[in-house]
Amino acid sequence: MGSSESQPEQPNPELDRPWREFNWGQKKSLKEKLENFSSSSPDVKDIKILVAGEIGAGKSSFINSVNNVFQGRITSRALVDTAAGASHSFTQNLKGYVIRSGNKSLPFVFKDIMGLEAQVMAGSQTDDIIHAVFGHVKDGYTFNEKKALTHKDQHYTSDPKLSDQAFCLVYVIAADLIQYTDDKLIDKLKIIRQAISDEGIPQVIVMTKVDEACPLVNEDLRKIYTSKKIKEKMDLCSAKIGLPLSNIFPVKNYNKEIDTKGDIDVLILKALEQIVQNADDRLEDIQSS
Repeated sequence: MGSSESQPEQPNPELDRPWREFNWGQKKSLKEKLENFSSSSPDVKDIKILVAGEIGAGKSSFINSVNNVFQGRITSRALVDTAAGASHSFTQNLKGYVIRSGNKSLPFVFKDIMGLEAQVMAGSQTDDIIHAVFGHVKDGYTFNEKKALTHKDQHYTSDPKLSDQAFCLVYVIAADLIQYTDDKLIDKLKIIRQAISDEGIPQVIVMTKVDEACPLVNEDLRKIYTSKKIKEKMDLCSAKIGLPLSNIFPVKNYNKEIDTKGDIDVLILKALEQIVQNADDRLEDIQSS
């Protein structure tokens, strides 16, 4: 009488040990290393990094988050659209953002572009992104969803200098939506990947919104590398895009915070270190070829 059925035991959302070793105490050393970085080429003062991704994935927020780490405060230089269900990219123009530490400009520049969309005639065109990587697109160019930039346009640079080119392409992908990403958008990424991989341009994935994808991580960011759900998202991301796990970095962008936090900072710094090192490796390869 009054017996109740026992509830099934919920699976443990956490692994027994981290699937990636990570030093949470390396913020200071990473920050100093990046502040003292200089490119391997005397002809390239600032290493350019192009940031691409689906609308709403957090491209511009990632750029702001990087700037926040070095400024030690919340900034909003790259404008962000927080409207729920936004169907089109808020970023319309190609714009470069120099990262600053205090009053010092650091020697890398993030280039923000219009977000990608699955439809053929929507979002930034694949050719525009490829042209931007190779330095053919001038800052200020307004992206046209209907057609890509041509060599006849005033914003097209026919013979770009080495310093005009991007030496790493960063794909920003939202962890909470990776499983719903349209195959047509993945196909666009693969077209871009193939074109720039043929020229040796390295690529890194920054996987954002880990806190929205996993309740465990939302409660404690340091669970990011013991979270089964985040590991599953990473594996899925790798399989869909075709990049190895070593080139994928889960991060939390700053969005609702009013002060910077060490654990958010160190994840962003580790991703940035890999991005900058990959970019400089590519530059060094060009110099030696």
